[in-house]
Amino acid sequence: MPLPPLEPPRTILALDLGTTTGWALRSYDGLITSGTVSFRPGRFDGGGMRYLRFTNWLTEIDRLSGPIASIWFEEVRRHAGTDASHVYGGLMATLTAWAELRGIPYEGVPVGTIKRHATGKENANKDAMIAAARSRGFSPADDNEADAIALLLWAIETNGGVA
Repeated sequence: MPLPPLEPPRTILALDLGTTTGWALRSYDGLITSGTVSFRPGRFDGGGMRYLRFTNWLTEIDRLSGPIASIWFEEVRRHAGTDASHVYGGLMATLTAWAELRGIPYEGVPVGTIKRHATGKENANKDAMIAAARSRGFSPADDNEADAIALLLWAIETNGGVA
C-alpha cells in the first residue's frame, strides 16, 4: 500500500519575547531563518509604541513569510526586574490578541523545557544555549536568537510544529 503524500511544512514562528525579541521561523518551504528585533522605545515614543511596532512587525512577517500556521513563545514565569516583567506581559498580550484575531494557534513553552531539549540541562546559561544552537549549524547573534532557535527546534521535533 503506498504511503500517503507528506504534508508540506507549515510556517512556524518561535519567539523569545523581550525588548530585544529573538525570533526563528520555519517557512512553508522548510527553510529556517532567525534573528533579533528591538522594540526599545524611542526618545519621544509614548508608552504603547513598542507594542504597535511589535504588531506591525508580526503583520509584516506574516505577509512576507506566511501565512503563519502556529506561534510558539518562551513562557517566562519569573523576571529579574519589574520593567522586564511589564514589557514581557505587554508583548505577550499583544501577541496573543494578534493571533486570536487571525485564528492562529499559539502556545507558551516553559524556559526549562526549552533549555533541557537544547542542552540537556534545565538551568543552562546563555553561553550554553548559544553553543547548542551553533552545534546544530546556526549562527545566533545573541542568547535571544539562540533561545528562539531552540524553541523552534523543540516545536518541530516534539510537536511537528503544531500548537
